[in-house]
Amino acid sequence: MSTTGKSGCPINLTLELLGDRWTLLIIRDLVFAGKKHFRELLQSDEGISSRTLAERLQTLQDEGIITRSSDPSHKLKAIYRLTEAGIDLLPVLATLGAWGARHRKADADLADVANELAAGGEPALEAMKARLHTEHIVQVQD
Repeated sequence: MSTTGKSGCPINLTLELLGDRWTLLIIRDLVFAGKKHFRELLQSDEGISSRTLAERLQTLQDEGIITRSSDPSHKLKAIYRLTEAGIDLLPVLATLGAWGARHRKADADLADVANELAAGGEPALEAMKARLHTEHIVQVQD
């Protein structure tokens, strides 16, 4: 997946990175479902292929949206975490979720989550960003 900009337009640049069918769903699963391993991400309801998932994860890593580190509990597993740039996508996901809850036939429970986050406004977003920061940003220990 190419992430080289065809123009300097910030909307175009963002869509070139995030505008395919899968990328925001991967980020959604990292944010809302607490998924951190490849196999967990692969098992999402939408049915992404392992090849596509691997490609999108690599692109997100290359672009600084996520990090990949070894899982200390299992030598063959990796842990994917959001970076600050990834956490900053929360308002985008919240807005998309609220729009989908309003204008599409969304699952009622999932729509409730989107609506609660939207109704909470900036304080709710900031609280969730703080939680994501705690869960995803690995503190470098001296």
